[in-house]
Amino acid sequence: MDRQGNTYTFLYASIMVIVVAAILAFLAQSLKPLQDKNAAVAKKMDILKTIQIESTASDAEAKFEKYIGENAYVLNIDGQKQEGEAFTVDLAKEIKKDKADQAYPIYECQLDDGSKKYVIPVRGKGLWGPVWGYVSLNEDKNTVFGATFGHKGETPGLGAEITAENFQKQFAGKQLFDKNGAFASIAVVKQGQSAGDLHKVDGISGGTITSVGVSDMLQDCLSGYEKFLKN
Repeated sequence: MDRQGNTYTFLYASIMVIVVAAILAFLAQSLKPLQDKNAAVAKKMDILKTIQIESTASDAEAKFEKYIGENAYVLNIDGQKQEGEAFTVDLAKEIKKDKADQAYPIYECQLDDGSKKYVIPVRGKGLWGPVWGYVSLNEDKNTVFGATFGHKGETPGLGAEITAENFQKQFAGKQLFDKNGAFASIAVVKQGQSAGDLHKVDGISGGTITSVGVSDMLQDCLSGYEKFLKN
């Protein structure tokens, strides 16, 4: 009886595991389209925020179409347009490739005042996981108009502060190229060391590794657009 009882228990548990796994797989597959749509809307909201256009989940798609629409494309390392859809480029995969083989998405925006902005997506590594963001440039392709950043698991109150407005707003007015036209990027440095420097912003107090991660991300990702920005 004990042996039969154990067999029954084992079979019952196995069947339940299979049934539950099947249900979870079905739910995951069913919810994926909605999850993908929500992720796309969130991405559009971040891009719009970089050009100082506030949006919500309900109007982000309409505003994205108004200010950007089809004016998004993919570049190669030489700054030339190539095949591909900017919005679907997976930066997590691209940054693992050699720079010469990467696809470089860019979003060209036309604001209500007639000014043109260029939004560049960036991605790198923080302390506990990936960090990412968007940097918008003025028509001179040098001066930063705005910047937004996000993270997967940085420490609240420390590295996670890269999402705070007081950190992000420092980037406005900074420049990517020095006075001689050489690419300089924007470094995230210790607090108090950026005053008066067009290529530096103050880092997060207590979030040194995340600050370095953002600094490296900007250097690595933005440098791939150098030829496009100079042309």
